[in-house]
Amino acid sequence: MSDRLREQQLSTEVVYQGGFLQIRKDRARLPDGSESLREYVVHPGAAAMVPLFDDGRVLVERQFRYAVGQTFVEIPAGKCDPGESMIQTARRELVEETGYSAARWAFLTRIHPAIGFATEVMDIFLCRELTQVGHAPDHDEFLELECVTVGWLIDELKAGRLTDVKTQIAVHWLDRIVSGHWPWPAFDIV
Repeated sequence: MSDRLREQQLSTEVVYQGGFLQIRKDRARLPDGSESLREYVVHPGAAAMVPLFDDGRVLVERQFRYAVGQTFVEIPAGKCDPGESMIQTARRELVEETGYSAARWAFLTRIHPAIGFATEVMDIFLCRELTQVGHAPDHDEFLELECVTVGWLIDELKAGRLTDVKTQIAVHWLDRIVSGHWPWPAFDIV
């Protein structure tokens, strides 16, 4: 890959420090030698999970998202705590949000949900052999859980009602896998 498009950081300033997000304003040298400002959100990273039951149903959640004032159907996900790997985050968040643990895990893909303004990276995992263990969502997290079919998810996607990007990507992956167009991933994460 060429470095001809690389921008060089000249200075950085933290303009906001929140509970887990930070907003920075940098001055950068552009490829043509000129300078410009770059504003972006520093995010700790996140993991998302596709909990797939033996009968082919998928566990999803409905959650109100304050920033856009709307309830979304989503796959479970959560931010990384300091020192956690993506798989550790996925295992913790699955139990916290859904009350299930999974015996088998497979990596599906890595995404950068908002490359224009955020550093967030998110790994998406497929998890199987689910066991209900009881959940403990964060004190400010209110969720409704539902088991749906892959067909239902595809229909919602086609109808434009499944607009969460991580969920859209996960549904595309899952559809390709269960339809036989792509091979099943290796369930080798321990």
